Amino acid sequence: VVAVPDIWLDVDTMADLDDVAADFRQRHGRRLRIATKYWRLTQQFFSLKHGIQVYRIVESLGATEGAPAAGLADVIVDITTTGSTLRANHLKVLGDGTILKSQACLVASKKQRDAADEARLREIAAKMGALVA
Repeated sequence: VVAVPDIWLDVDTMADLDDVAADFRQRHGRRLRIATKYWRLTQQFFSLKHGIQVYRIVESLGATEGAPAAGLADVIVDITTTGSTLRANHLKVLGDGTILKSQACLVASKKQRDAADEARLREIAAKMGALVA
């Protein structure tokens, strides 16, 4: 997801961010900085899908959501499940800033399984059910 500081009251969409990016260099003397571990996805999403060209990617090696507060970036692109870490770092996800959605899937072979395999599968399924519940 694309997340910006929640004090950016007038930035709620990628189009709003495009306006900010275009004006950012003139106001601040540098390009808009985007912290991410996923630079290819970010480039495709910003440049190809939304036509945003005036930015610089800052590679993040961890704790990406802290980059704006640390002054290392202005915007982040990161994965999120609940958004609680983003909110804790005073960031908000843009309305159309979801780059992709994913989910975990458990796949098993159709071949016959022995009792030990069945027990392992039941254990995994129980743990997954506990995570969902």
